[in-house]
Amino acid sequence: MVPKSQKITTLGRKSWNVLLREAQNQGLEKDVFSAPFTDVIKGLDYDSKDHELIKKHLRSMVSTTVEWQSPTTGEGAFWTVCGLLAHAKLSKIRGQVWVEWSYAVNMKQELLEPSVFARLSMEIISQMRSHAGMALYEICTRYKDIGRTSRQSWHWWRPVLMGRPENEKTAKMEYRIFKRDCLRLAVAEVCAITDIDVELVEHKSGRFIDELQFLIRPKPQRSLALSQRDEPVDFESVARAGKLGVDDKRAEALIDEFGNEAFAAGLEALEKRITTAFPEPLRDPFRYLKSLMPGEAKLVVAKKEREAEEADGSSLAARQAQAKRQARWAEEWLRRRRATIVEEISAFSDAEQAALSSQLLADMKSRDVHPSIRKRLETSGWKHDLVVAEMVRYYARGAHGDDWDKPTSEQLLAIASEAPA
Repeated sequence: MVPKSQKITTLGRKSWNVLLREAQNQGLEKDVFSAPFTDVIKGLDYDSKDHELIKKHLRSMVSTTVEWQSPTTGEGAFWTVCGLLAHAKLSKIRGQVWVEWSYAVNMKQELLEPSVFARLSMEIISQMRSHAGMALYEICTRYKDIGRTSRQSWHWWRPVLMGRPENEKTAKMEYRIFKRDCLRLAVAEVCAITDIDVELVEHKSGRFIDELQFLIRPKPQRSLALSQRDEPVDFESVARAGKLGVDDKRAEALIDEFGNEAFAAGLEALEKRITTAFPEPLRDPFRYLKSLMPGEAKLVVAKKEREAEEADGSSLAARQAQAKRQARWAEEWLRRRRATIVEEISAFSDAEQAALSSQLLADMKSRDVHPSIRKRLETSGWKHDLVVAEMVRYYARGAHGDDWDKPTSEQLLAIASEAPA
């Protein structure tokens, strides 16, 4: 998805993804799709002025021209251009607001066929804060079974990840700036939030970076405990900002830069400042809110770091407790195992036990076992407290192999089912 006419915002892309997932669920045979307004958008009251905000986004999806390019030549090369949506409509039916939309005929099959256009986790999408992170997640999810994206010029990746058309300013952007401000952040976000890990691979032409690709590894477990239902896009903070005197375009720009959690915290402080009007009435809500954002963002990062540390601490404590339980189970299994070995040796005839004791004595001499223990074997027999462990080890290794004292997982589970936690 290469934007050609205007920038695609983070909330705009989230909204488009929710509509796409809903259309995929409704099926290829339909030409026009519809869903309740509340299934697509939350945080907006259609009966208030807030509905202008969603109209703006739907209007943008219809008017935003994008070029569609296959990221890998293995699927067959193609190029097409159309709007993100072919049409959009809001209507109120029996007291409930519905959203209706359709796709251009030249892209409908590509978009709605899940085997071609990956079915994305809306629960993950809803928690991503940047357009670059979402775009990278979409592409890498599509090719996670292959394990890597194709190699493309870094100039190709720039508008795809940044979500804005190329212009004179971006055309002059150096690779190191693109990597610092976009690539690194997108990779970090995908690895932190999603169910895949991605790694940037740079390919040089001479001394300069020429092409990029991304290696993809599914995580053993998903990063987040996510439900299976599709979540609507949350516009509550943007709508609230509008009521406090910050227009939606500026609000979305701050959300893109600092994240929705920091933005929501900033709105709390802004509302308090407007309400108290101390030491004087606030003249520029946007400038005040913008000045708060770096500090709020740092607080959010610090909070998440504390939560991560607490989670790691809890996880460590849990692992330590589990290790102690497993050690107790292993100790109990080994006690029973040794008792079984003693019973096996005791079942031998006296002559066989005497021969085994002679063999054990020779083995102890070869290993330079303390003379007092060897003397106990000669005078008191192998069942003496100082000797029995040596006999069990010697016989068990010969009769049952070197792993005689190593329980299997099934054997530990059997002990665990009997033992208290």
